Amino acid sequence: MSAFGLRDARTRRAREHGSVWVRLDWGLLVAALGLSLIGALLVWSATRRGSGDAVLVKHLVNLALGLVLGGAVALVDYRGLRAYSPVLYVASIAGLVAVLTPLGSTINGSHSWIVLPAGFSVQPSEFAKVALVVALPLLLAEKRDADDTPRHVDVALALVVAAVPMALVLLQPDLGSVLVLAALLVGVVASSGAPARWVVGLVLVGAVGVGVALTTDVLDTYQKDRLTAFADPTVDPRGIGYQTRQVRIAIGSGGVEGQGLFQGAQTQGGFVPYQQTDFVFSVAGEELGFIGAGGILLLQGFVLFRGLLVAYRAEELFGRLVAVGVVCWFTFQVFENVGMNLGIMPVTGLPLPFVSYGGSSMFASWLAIGLLQNVRLGMSARSA
Repeated sequence: MSAFGLRDARTRRAREHGSVWVRLDWGLLVAALGLSLIGALLVWSATRRGSGDAVLVKHLVNLALGLVLGGAVALVDYRGLRAYSPVLYVASIAGLVAVLTPLGSTINGSHSWIVLPAGFSVQPSEFAKVALVVALPLLLAEKRDADDTPRHVDVALALVVAAVPMALVLLQPDLGSVLVLAALLVGVVASSGAPARWVVGLVLVGAVGVGVALTTDVLDTYQKDRLTAFADPTVDPRGIGYQTRQVRIAIGSGGVEGQGLFQGAQTQGGFVPYQQTDFVFSVAGEELGFIGAGGILLLQGFVLFRGLLVAYRAEELFGRLVAVGVVCWFTFQVFENVGMNLGIMPVTGLPLPFVSYGGSSMFASWLAIGLLQNVRLGMSARSA
């Protein structure tokens, strides 16, 4: 190649690299980063009295790693994303199986973790959400023309692919993550153009499944106690009933403007167990008040809006279903987490995306942002 050819190639690569930054959805990125940084402050406030800055540092390290993972996924070739989907799915299944072996550990009453050296741990069910977000669209969109509806065999195969991780997660048992996977499944199948009877059947099967879980020994006693306490808050006053009552006291005492960061009586007194994870929203309610808690919800809503916009503008069904899967995942998880803080939903242990402390949750959330950016970059490249 001549010197002129080399120079032209370098110039073209430089332009393409620069165009990536232009084509990113910066609104989505800034909103997710803002939530993560607000979460760092809330986690710090909930833990600094007992752990100093240690938990804050870990949260920021998790955020940095999450940004790297999300960036890597965003920059993967759009066509390569489909090729890697089966690999990601198999890896997630391997992780879920490992949890059920002696490698698995119980943390905070849930046997959902694999403890790693240096004090780190991984929750494979979080990565199962990412795996389904790409695996289901691959099955429902790969063999179709734009105007065709999915074949019954494609939908049936998608249900089987989703049922495997859902069954493994339920065996842990982790009802909250199973419900997230179910919401993701229903949303993707409904958006794929599948006949309505498939969607109705999924909803009915899900309702029956929840009923079976509540009336059999599938769930552990502590998980059933959580659901019982939701129906009757006076039950188990020293356990989950105490916890949910303290959460509502914290949120109620915040008023409109809050008591001030690091000034909440319930938070600083350590009256709310697991406040940095399941109940981090109560820190916002108490110390930042209605204004601060409402701001968090607005940012979460903006992330969902940008995700829907990516889905609406996607030129291929695969990308559209990936974006829809992420939106369904985040929508259900935000609603459930905030709902259990407010007492309108049962306690399931689901974290608040980007805000709650936890490496696996942070990594999975930023991987989802990376997927949305990947779809956006893919459609921008084709239209360029």
